[in-house]
Amino acid sequence: MHRKGFKSQLPTKLCPVCGLPFQWRKKWARSWDAVRYCSQRCKRQAKGRLA
Repeated sequence: MHRKGFKSQLPTKLCPVCGLPFQWRKKWARSWDAVRYCSQRCKRQAKGRLA
């Protein structure tokens, strides 16, 4: 079963650190509202900015 164009329908957010859009992932299904950064690297850089 192939769903053509399915990925284009996923919700997206903008990363506040790098400014790039990132899409919903299955591992974020329960916590999509709490996801703020596109990667661990951006999460670390955000912590470095606060210090």
